[in-house]
Amino acid sequence: MIRRNRVAIAVAGGMAAVLALVMWTSDTTVLRGTNVAQTEQVGAAAQGDYGDVQEPLAPPTSEEAVAEDEAADDPAAGAPEGQAAPAPSGPRITLVGKSVPKMGDVVQDGDGRTLYRFDKDTAKPAAKSNCVDQCAVTWPPLLSNGSTPALQGVDPALVSTVERADGSEQVTLDGWPLYTYAKDEAPGQWKGQGVGGTWFVVQPNGKRNVECLPPGVTAPSA
Repeated sequence: MIRRNRVAIAVAGGMAAVLALVMWTSDTTVLRGTNVAQTEQVGAAAQGDYGDVQEPLAPPTSEEAVAEDEAADDPAAGAPEGQAAPAPSGPRITLVGKSVPKMGDVVQDGDGRTLYRFDKDTAKPAAKSNCVDQCAVTWPPLLSNGSTPALQGVDPALVSTVERADGSEQVTLDGWPLYTYAKDEAPGQWKGQGVGGTWFVVQPNGKRNVECLPPGVTAPSA
């Protein structure tokens, strides 16, 4: 009887040990799987956050290479989107030769202001402006911005520039430096016509316009 009880107790103990071993093995497997999964997630997060792993860059296509070369040659093309290209030094100069009522043939700038020449300047053999200081305030010289003027009704062969005393470049027509008049308050006016017997509206050929002279002013003989 005692022997039988000892056998039963031994069997029961063995089964308990086997059951405990099975449970420990299962827990270890689950724990190991969990650790592996967590390690993979941490690794993936590290790569995503810090960029440790990057896809290799594909070589540019021929079209992309051409576009990059063009951008390098053209500074405006390489400017950020929405950013304007460098602005030019100023608006382009325009000379317009036309005929107007009463006055006849005149030259105006792009804003419709009448242009004049000064008899105390020289045109040949070399152009020279003698209107400086306060004279240039009353008679603002038509200055070049470095670009070729836009011309309408004016022979390009007659248009050039001359360097003024201050180093600026003044537009000339047939050698005569060109000016506007400060007292012309609106486009198309010619209040400077005949002033001092030396200022005259200029014609498209560079000659004086001697129409509509004020009282007491006599047209020069040449």
